[in-house]
Amino acid sequence: MLVSQSSPYAANAVASAQEHALLERRARLLGPTYRAFYRNPIHLVRGRGVWLYDAQGRKFLDAYNNVASVGHCHPRVVEALSGQAGTLNTHTRYLSEIILDYAERLLGSLPPHLGHAMFTCTGSEANDLAIRIAQHSSGGTGVIITDFAYHGATIATAQLSPAAVGAKGVPAQHRTVAAPDTFRDHGRAAHDFARNVAAAIEDMRAQNIRPAALLLDSAFSSDGIFFPEASVMREAADHVRKAGGIVIADEVQSGFGRLGQGMWGFANYGLEPDIVTMGKPIGDGHPMSAVIVRPQLVSSFGSNTGYFNTFGGNPVAAAVGIAVLDVIESEGLIENARVVGAYTRDLLDSLQGRHGMVANVRHNGLYFGVELTAGSDEALAASKTSSVVEAMREDGVLISSCGPRGNVLKIRPPLPFARDNAEQLAETLDRALSNW
Repeated sequence: MLVSQSSPYAANAVASAQEHALLERRARLLGPTYRAFYRNPIHLVRGRGVWLYDAQGRKFLDAYNNVASVGHCHPRVVEALSGQAGTLNTHTRYLSEIILDYAERLLGSLPPHLGHAMFTCTGSEANDLAIRIAQHSSGGTGVIITDFAYHGATIATAQLSPAAVGAKGVPAQHRTVAAPDTFRDHGRAAHDFARNVAAAIEDMRAQNIRPAALLLDSAFSSDGIFFPEASVMREAADHVRKAGGIVIADEVQSGFGRLGQGMWGFANYGLEPDIVTMGKPIGDGHPMSAVIVRPQLVSSFGSNTGYFNTFGGNPVAAAVGIAVLDVIESEGLIENARVVGAYTRDLLDSLQGRHGMVANVRHNGLYFGVELTAGSDEALAASKTSSVVEAMREDGVLISSCGPRGNVLKIRPPLPFARDNAEQLAETLDRALSNW
């Protein structure tokens, strides 16, 4: 078909050609391990608040990225970053007030038993360091994780990420347990979670493996997004401590007000973790992360092993981190997560009544798991879930999916998400579900 250069068909054809050229260049330069989101990848050029813009100026509602936790390119964060970058940026072997100011602010948001902050650059690094500390302080080697967890991309954390490497990629000294699934079998897996942790500890002992830690994502993000009863989580933590291990709360997904009940997801369960790890939302997109620990855990580790990270805790990262905390507080983003999250949940619940394939809606603050089913056909449910994600992308709303069966819609917008954004999300999801 011949088209005029001024027609929308011509614009789409040009865009398609540009994106195809980018994909070819990407494959040639970056290799096969980098995978783009969506069948029709988006060429993003700009972000602001809860919005992302492609090369043709099309606006997308971001209902997925917790990296830009306080909104894409928040002016206060950008100002802090550029101002400090224009003044000084070096590492923590020199004296600097700003990193101490940041450590005080961050520690002040956590329970008082967590007294030391150690800074890294990514969530993977944070979890890697936490595992090192746990193994050193406990004298054990075995770590317990959920069976479709994701905790990072270093050697140590990838081996504790069956979502990435599969069950066979988890070393023999570690143990996986079923995630506390609150939906299937009337929530039996959730009720059995603490018992399964205890069984994993006994199995370790039978193999002469000493437990080192229980590593938990407070939202069970890769497992399908679950929020089990607090008593079960506390009981699981007690089993680990009685066995000489420690509890690590991975707050990369659930921290910084995401769950709308305070700053930290572990607090929803009344847990007192020995180590807390954080990443992604800590810097609103700037590469930074942290490990927060009980002081007694690192007294021996610090003197015998030591720790240094060239970029972890640099002045620019500290300035960004302070700005993020300021924005969360001054803009009331935790309360916004609670209020808008509840409103969004109601909208999603109404979709469950309209669409038979919506089997379950799980929610805490601005974190949602919408489980889709197709009777007993898990492959069909996964295919439909993928199609819904793709349909929403074409309709201007970005979400993703998760879970071992690939049938849970993962909805996790930036914290400034508003009621009208929630309405757009629900309306777009309604249209996508109506196709099935």
